[in-house]
Amino acid sequence: MALKWLKFTLLLVSFASFTLAEFPSISHIRVPTNAFEPVQVRLAYAGPTGMQISWNTFSKLPSAPTVRYGFTPSFLPFVSSPENAESVTYATSLTFSNHVRLVHLFPNTNYYYQPVHANSSVVYSFKTAREKGDHTPYTTAVVVDLGLIGPQGLSTTVGVGAANPLLPGEVNTIQSLQQDNSWDFLWHPGDIAYADYWLKEEIQGFLPNTTIADGVHVYESLLNQFYDELTPLTSLKPYMVGPGNHEANCDNGSAKDKSNNITYNVSICMPGQTNFTGYRNHFRMPSSQSAGLENFWYSFDHGMVHYVQFDTETDLGHGILGPDQPGGSGGSPGEDSGPFGLMDQQTNWLKKDLANVDRKETPWVIVAGHRPWYVSGEICSECQLAFESILNQYSVDLVLSGHFHVFERTAPIFNGTVDPNELNNPRFPWYITNGAAGHYDGLDTLDSTLAPFSRKAIDTDYGWSRLTFHNCTHLTHEFVKSGNGAVLDSATLFKSRKCRT
Repeated sequence: MALKWLKFTLLLVSFASFTLAEFPSISHIRVPTNAFEPVQVRLAYAGPTGMQISWNTFSKLPSAPTVRYGFTPSFLPFVSSPENAESVTYATSLTFSNHVRLVHLFPNTNYYYQPVHANSSVVYSFKTAREKGDHTPYTTAVVVDLGLIGPQGLSTTVGVGAANPLLPGEVNTIQSLQQDNSWDFLWHPGDIAYADYWLKEEIQGFLPNTTIADGVHVYESLLNQFYDELTPLTSLKPYMVGPGNHEANCDNGSAKDKSNNITYNVSICMPGQTNFTGYRNHFRMPSSQSAGLENFWYSFDHGMVHYVQFDTETDLGHGILGPDQPGGSGGSPGEDSGPFGLMDQQTNWLKKDLANVDRKETPWVIVAGHRPWYVSGEICSECQLAFESILNQYSVDLVLSGHFHVFERTAPIFNGTVDPNELNNPRFPWYITNGAAGHYDGLDTLDSTLAPFSRKAIDTDYGWSRLTFHNCTHLTHEFVKSGNGAVLDSATLFKSRKCRT
């Protein structure tokens, strides 16, 4: 079987001629009877008074995507503007992504909404962002490296060589987030769904073999399954995302045959998989409201916190190649990963964004990028070179990352020097890596000797991060074990500053 896949590297397949109608049906994705029925419903903040509503359909809508909304589920008198609507797809997608932005909403207010389609019946709800400067305590949830859960993802039966499958009956991360829904929004800085593992899963005997052509369909169907699984969360709470390597990778067909200790490397690049194509079509992050760029870098305010999503995959600036860009340290043949902006555009934007933060209104500044540079494992030195000095210069409080599939909390640190104050009013940013949300391939293993800046590390449990902002001086991070909701690590950062009444 491995040799069969190895031969695929010799083939050049053009996918440009495929249309949706030509794809064979796949039984493991839910295709509604009504092709206009909304699936994969998701929300995202869109500036201080806006909300982005997105959903997918299996057929192109006959007119501009439209949303009705109001203050009660039984009365939806307001209708979205067609100027703020779009419907997009790409050659190999199984669905159309529909995007509608609602504007001029009241802050911290419950709304009910309904994507308009034939036989509309389901009404959803959301709560708008807390007004900037509102210092009321709240909680948010963070996951990184979260893949498909269920029969064709992380489950009790996984392929040969896949580590740490779920135990029978074990609660997974998506279920855990549903059980504890006290958080205001979900932040996912990269590696979404892991649909690019389709080939690896086939080689390891987990998914049935397909042809190269139908591999396109397998990749897209895995994406659909993941977004369907998230809908109970993302239709109710904003889902803020960032780019990770698995939104662009095309080289994850590698698999090790333990019987003869041979590793096979197979590279097949799906059109929706390369250059963030699926990711760019599926999401609409608040870049236009924050002078950012698409879903790659942007910022938003929520209560007493200024959040920044930056891009560790492309556009690092100063002539530094992204790790997986052609010519970068991990670049693969055939892989296409940006750039998307002008030279230094991201780092110049980041400096300006952070310089304009009013720390009296939003005393906390939290940033996230997919790859870490303070972790007891492989680091992203290119990312450190591009971003670390900027984050320290503008007194960022907390830097979140994943990529390495473990949980590790460090001391506040800059340029390799640990802040002597630790978490008691440090000068340097605090770094937390949590890539333990869970995906088909399981968890990674920490180095036997932890880095000197490490303060807590876990590589045996799936989990997610819960951030609680108590006031302008105290922030608590908790690592929540998905399996039972237990808090396996808790630490509180104190910053000495005067809170506004």
